[in-house]
Amino acid sequence: MKQLLYILGICLFISCKNDPKKTESESTLGDEPAKVEVSKSDDKFQLLVNGEPFYIKGAGLEFGNVAALAEHNANSFRTWRTDNGKKSATEVLDEAHEYGLMVSMGIEVERERHGFDYDDEDAVQKQKERIKKEVLEIKDHPALLIWVIGNELNLNYSNPKVWDAVNDISKMIHELDPNHPTTTTLAGIAQKEINYIKERCGDLDILSVQMYGDLPDVPKLIREYGWNGPYMVTEWGATGHWEVPTTDWGAPIEENSTLKAANYLKRYKGGIAADTIQCIGSYVFLWGNKQERTPTWYGVFLENGKETESVGVMHYIWNGTWPENRTPQIASFVLDGKTAYNSVTLEKSKEYIAQVIIKDIENDPIAYRWEILPESEEVKEGGDHEARPEPVTIEGMEEKNGTLKFKSPAPGNYRLFVYADDGFNHEGTANIPFNVK
Repeated sequence: MKQLLYILGICLFISCKNDPKKTESESTLGDEPAKVEVSKSDDKFQLLVNGEPFYIKGAGLEFGNVAALAEHNANSFRTWRTDNGKKSATEVLDEAHEYGLMVSMGIEVERERHGFDYDDEDAVQKQKERIKKEVLEIKDHPALLIWVIGNELNLNYSNPKVWDAVNDISKMIHELDPNHPTTTTLAGIAQKEINYIKERCGDLDILSVQMYGDLPDVPKLIREYGWNGPYMVTEWGATGHWEVPTTDWGAPIEENSTLKAANYLKRYKGGIAADTIQCIGSYVFLWGNKQERTPTWYGVFLENGKETESVGVMHYIWNGTWPENRTPQIASFVLDGKTAYNSVTLEKSKEYIAQVIIKDIENDPIAYRWEILPESEEVKEGGDHEARPEPVTIEGMEEKNGTLKFKSPAPGNYRLFVYADDGFNHEGTANIPFNVK
């Protein structure tokens, strides 16, 4: 019997050791509320969880793959609201805890650009009462890391009283919950908002900024604008659709998945890793998928759950090594012999050829998918919900080894998408906007 129990003990030890739900952050997690605080030593800031240093290696995640995040060795994710419409805050935190991850929990704060009036004292008070209930419900959850009060409240606003409301919410949270710090996120970074935060939001523990193409400027701007406290980057990733060149008819040109991945690594090194004094970590955007200008622009996963090359980059950032199998890379992609930067114009119902050239490090066999979508007409700001365009039937389609022959659709503005699948849950992708006369 003793020998049998010994063998069972070894099996249980091996099972726990190989459990994919275990991460390096799990040593800081128990079943009690985590004590999270910001410490400063010799002008260097760091986050402590139960007394242990915790550098945030995270991703923005609302409906994304939590298990994959843990498997790639992240230690945290952030949300934008306590109830995302599919899962409650408790369910989100429970799943995070199951995988040894901690959550910077978003709190929905009304935006002036959506019609909220911060001069309306009754409305502001009702919002505060609603938030109090949300905080009380989950404040003692062991997976809770930080409270994120609102998202990009500086986007298209004019009333500085929003910052008074943020500070009041932060004070309330600290009274209810002494264990977790507070922050609010800014779209970009500007002197005016830094001044407002310093003057009106003295109760906040951390500043959060969200930058894309200009991410490498963040450490310099933080100091230039006089922010002397800790900060984190709560959104960063692909070059924004407002930052890229456009076609002659105004369609923003999306970078292919390989160029995106290269930029993720470059920007992380220059805009996050470069600041070892004030930056306490970051959340890449987006660990999942969403329609925003296109269905491929911001998510590091595709709609079918396949990983893009940017997931491999995050694996490298979080582990120091590349994944065993790499995503197919886009070497070139042309339509009618032209790239997206040539403002491709076609004539209706004529036959055209598109060609993509793929490089795969392991020389895996590649399967190709093609799709034509009308240019999105429902263009929102600040990440608000957009409807995905309905695909167009590809007439006269012939495809072989990355070469597509097809007939152009009816007059209008479109995008031709290609997806290259290596059979290992990875896909490279690119698209070319085109106009049909």
